[in-house]
Order: sequence, then structure tokens, then C-alpha cells
Amino acid sequence: MVIQRWQSVLLLISSVMMILFSSLSLGQISLPNMELNFSALGYYIEGIATGGSQSGWYLQTWPLFTLSVLCSVIPLINIFLFKNFKLQKTLCVVEALFLLALIIVSIIYGYYTIDGFSVSWSYVAFAPFIAGVADFMAYKRIQSDYNKIRSIDRIR
Repeated sequence: MVIQRWQSVLLLISSVMMILFSSLSLGQISLPNMELNFSALGYYIEGIATGGSQSGWYLQTWPLFTLSVLCSVIPLINIFLFKNFKLQKTLCVVEALFLLALIIVSIIYGYYTIDGFSVSWSYVAFAPFIAGVADFMAYKRIQSDYNKIRSIDRIR
């Protein structure tokens, strides 16, 4: 007997939040001579290059992008492991550790890459926090279902 209800929805929410984090703009930086768009892939110079000014990628952040993709794939895999409670709970903990690492790396890239200029953050930058809450709630639901199944097995 397997109970799989809300944790699937919560893990899907976690995955969607991290897909949004991976694909949308996280913020903007205003430098004296250019605007930089900060995303999980890196800093991109906004606007059309004129008069010999720079264009394209200013700095690429592959570690941040790799972590964000991992944080979006792990909950999707976790949804289909409903028959193995231990592995599902372990993946929830691994997801939480990756989310913590992602938050630290994004803060490092956001604040310390370009000295003296602050990032105006987008609302998407809070997606890892929402994903972490959804992951924690999914972990609690998985544990609750495990306890229900154990109590039913004791009755038989």
C-alpha cells in the first residue's frame, strides 16, 4: 500500500520554482557605463552595442546554473520514487543541501563579483526559499505516510 498525495504536489512546486530560478532574470546591476542582467547563467550586458561598446556575456556563472538545474531535477525524480520511502526522504535531504549551497553561491555571485555595486534583486531570486519550504513540507508528508503505513502493518 502506497500513499502519495500532497508530497507530489509539493515536490512539483519545488521543481517549478527552481526551473523559474534557472531560466529567468535574478536581478540587474547598474554600472557607470552599462547595465548587467544577472541570471543563473551569468551576467549579460543589456542593450545594443554602439560605438565600440561591449556586448554579450560579461561573466558566466556555470556553478550557479549547474546547481539550479540539479535543484530542479532532483524533486522531479523524487516524485516517482513513491514506493521507496527511505530513498525519497534521503533525496529530500539532498535537495535541501543543494538548495542551501545554491543560496550561498547566488549570494556570492550577486554581492561579491562586482565590488561597489549592488544588485537590484528580482522576485525570482526568492525561488530557492520557496522551494526549500516546499521540500521541507514534502519531507514531513513522506514521513507521515511512512508512519501511517507502519501503523496499518502492525494492525494486520
